[in-house]
Amino acid sequence: MKKRRRVDPDSIYRDNPKLIAEHLNAALARRDRSAVVRAIGEMIRAQGGSRFSRKSRLGRESLYRSFSGKMSPRLDRALDALSALDVKLVVKAN
Repeated sequence: MKKRRRVDPDSIYRDNPKLIAEHLNAALARRDRSAVVRAIGEMIRAQGGSRFSRKSRLGRESLYRSFSGKMSPRLDRALDALSALDVKLVVKAN
């Protein structure tokens, strides 16, 4: 019998900007601020907290607090996090 290898769900998002963008766009489509903030936090954790902290030049504890969904991070912090995830925020007319 073949053993099934457990796949870490976070690993599919690690270093994969296309999948990260899809995940964040799905959260944005819900039009729920806390869902978007949590989705960014999930993508940060998928990259590995310490590793992402070094890449983004933002403190690890501060990142976790800011993107837990319980508070609203400042726009500059959110844009820095998105940039470190190798995605960007795009605004389009309806």
